[in-house]
Amino acid sequence: MSLFYTLLTSMLLSLGLDGEIPYNSIEKAFESNNPKEIVGNGKTKIMINILGKEGIYSQSQASLVLKDFFNRKPGSQFNFVFKGKESKDGTFAIGNYLSRGEKFRVTIHFKNTNNQYKIESLTIEKG
Repeated sequence: MSLFYTLLTSMLLSLGLDGEIPYNSIEKAFESNNPKEIVGNGKTKIMINILGKEGIYSQSQASLVLKDFFNRKPGSQFNFVFKGKESKDGTFAIGNYLSRGEKFRVTIHFKNTNNQYKIESLTIEKG
């Protein structure tokens, strides 16, 4: 009987890990140019590198930095093209962001903190 509970618990925990990385939320936020939703999935301090300009920002500052980017490069399409293997420490993902015919590569590193994946760094570069 204890083997049954162990297997059931293991299955539930492994299923729960897949839903913890907010991929869908981030995709929708990029498509709707919503910086608050993106940084809301981040740690209290987020490293952001946009087209070579890098800094470590609080969530409110990070939101302003992304808002400025979205104002200059409004987009309508975003999709993840690669999702790294999840580990106890974190993972990363790569996506494509389109703005007025320009393609940008977005790399997001997630840190696993208290069993939640939070954005640790976000890089946007010409694709």
